[in-house]
Amino acid sequence: MSDGEQQDDAQKTEDPTPKRIEESRKKGQVALSRELNNWIMLLTATILIGTLGAHVMRSLTNHMRSYIEHAHAFPSGPGGVAMALGDSFWGILGILALPFLVLMFAAFIGPFVQVGPLFAPGAIKPSLSKISPIQGLKRLFSKRALMEFAKGVLKISIIATVGLVLLYPFYGAIEHLVGAPVQVTLYELLLLVMRLMAGILVALIVIAVIDVAFQRTEHMKKIRMTRQEVKDEYKQTEGDPHVRAKLRQLRAEKSRQRMMQAVPQADVIITNPTHFSIALKYDPDKMDAPVCVAKGIDDMALRIREVAKEHDITLYENPPLARILYDTVDIDEVIPAEHYKAVAEIISYVFKLKGRL
Repeated sequence: MSDGEQQDDAQKTEDPTPKRIEESRKKGQVALSRELNNWIMLLTATILIGTLGAHVMRSLTNHMRSYIEHAHAFPSGPGGVAMALGDSFWGILGILALPFLVLMFAAFIGPFVQVGPLFAPGAIKPSLSKISPIQGLKRLFSKRALMEFAKGVLKISIIATVGLVLLYPFYGAIEHLVGAPVQVTLYELLLLVMRLMAGILVALIVIAVIDVAFQRTEHMKKIRMTRQEVKDEYKQTEGDPHVRAKLRQLRAEKSRQRMMQAVPQADVIITNPTHFSIALKYDPDKMDAPVCVAKGIDDMALRIREVAKEHDITLYENPPLARILYDTVDIDEVIPAEHYKAVAEIISYVFKLKGRL
């Protein structure tokens, strides 16, 4: 590893964000333990041998016996050998089809249990680094490769030790199989194989659990981020603070523009008279109560009053009511019920002035 890469790794002190984890997942970079996959395959094979082993062996025996018992029926004409081999192939394939399908399912379920459904075409995308001899040598003598080598040696040692411990007590009992019926011999060999595989499964599950934890830890270290990367990602996802402030300002301006466009539709402007302005609209045929179409303080209140004067909208001075309406009602909301009476008197007065009542 170069000095630049070491320095870069030293700066990666932050845990990966959900976005970084998802991006690495899309690239096919996930924490995958091959030991757990191997254990699931071995477990499946053990179950198959214990449940279907005898049946498969009997079926294969009967299939092969037919060629011996009916050797006279073996086709001897042109193409006879090919025909016989073809029939034998399909016969054996039919016998082994179920175990083969179960093993294929086990090979699929191992990675699925660890990482879930994953489609990452980028992982198989052609790249010169994958065929580069230099990069290949770096991967061959990398820390990860050495760890995998040490893990393989340890696994072989454990399996050999477990096998020796489990089978050693039976070494002295092999002699009684001499002259024993074939069925008895096969049955005892099956028991020994099942005993051996069960012991290996127990040993490998410990290795698999340790490897899963190791792979996940290494994966999280590999995709760790620098503080600058975290800040940049935050800016990309949440937006730059200055940009967000500008967007809020633009939205506020557009909201004020829409509000000012609604002022000419108001029936009355309740004022402070200088600091607050509340524009109310009431249509008895369509509304149950008056609605606030605009409100503002100071400069905005002044603009509301100016627009109201331009459109000959009545200004009604009531400081307490103006303050409380500004605090309790939002734009396009009906006024609170506790203010119905006070507002109704003002609306009635305005309507009488304009001859609407």
